[in-house]
Amino acid sequence: MFRIEALVDKDRRDLLRSRLRESNTAASPVLAALRGTPAEREAPLHIWALDPAGGLAGGLVGHTWTTWLHVAYLWVDAEHRGAGLGTRLLAEAERIAADRGCTASRLETWDFQAPEFYRGQGYEVVCVIPDYPPGITEFTLTKRLV
Repeated sequence: MFRIEALVDKDRRDLLRSRLRESNTAASPVLAALRGTPAEREAPLHIWALDPAGGLAGGLVGHTWTTWLHVAYLWVDAEHRGAGLGTRLLAEAERIAADRGCTASRLETWDFQAPEFYRGQGYEVVCVIPDYPPGITEFTLTKRLV
């Protein structure tokens, strides 16, 4: 008989993630052919924009994995929006990702956030999920990197 638990456990999460990666790599010829271990193929990518006083004006948090950049968060402080800071942060992330061998980028955004901004940066909508969360539409966008 199995015991089922619902609790946050970072050690178990990390073990589960490691085992899932190993299983995925073993089952996929494409993943198995890539150099390095699954953990070695994933690298954090953080970029920060600081104002003259050293305060956070914006930033991008993501990671590269295999040949993809995944942008998890991109934020610019309201007083700095419209000045091209988001474009600069995204371009720098794409440049670093390309230097790491990435050929594509992906991200998610909600309808009230920045889908038009990303389209303007060359991203294409590949998935639309209405009511996620209720009343909001989520978009997944991708871009081929040069």
